[in-house]
Amino acid sequence: MRYLKWTFWIVFWLIFAAFLHYTLPQTDIVRITDTETRRVDFGENSIFWASPDSGNATGTINRDVFFIQAIRTNGKPIVYRNEDTGWGWPPYFKFDTANLQTRSADLRSTSAEPQWAAMRHYGWRNEVLSIYPNAISVRPVDGPDVTIIPWFKIIVLILLAMLVWFIWARWRRFRERRLDPMWDERHREAGNRPSGARRWFDGGRKG
Repeated sequence: MRYLKWTFWIVFWLIFAAFLHYTLPQTDIVRITDTETRRVDFGENSIFWASPDSGNATGTINRDVFFIQAIRTNGKPIVYRNEDTGWGWPPYFKFDTANLQTRSADLRSTSAEPQWAAMRHYGWRNEVLSIYPNAISVRPVDGPDVTIIPWFKIIVLILLAMLVWFIWARWRRFRERRLDPMWDERHREAGNRPSGARRWFDGGRKG
């Protein structure tokens, strides 16, 4: 029972961490090399694509998508998609896809005369599954060594930690006041043999 409990919580927190890593914004320092528009046919990876831009038809199996090609400070290439999030999830309320594409095109540069930019995005890049992070905003920066403090992410993580602590504290208080007395009474009635639920919350310890 103890191993089942810990396996459950480890898997739960891994999924939760992956969800946060995908959803929360990240900022890359990049040199934009090109911008383009591609016709994309959506398949099994359609969950990783946003909805069509505001005002466009929904439910289509393919559509034109903006892409931004860039080089990171370590010399590795990275490709971003540029799609509206609209009123959906994640709640970035992004409606300026065309404007972002224009700003990105204006920041294009070569390795000989690089113009570095801070590309804010969410999501992952996976070449096997053809998954691209979605660009949220872009702005020029002075150089590749500029420091970007992720204030938004820090605030969100602090608020989430406070929420988790609040829920845990309320649950612990509820358990001590309501559940523990009830379990102790059933424990005595069952001849000092704890129930399966009690063993689960107690970490699988034998009674």
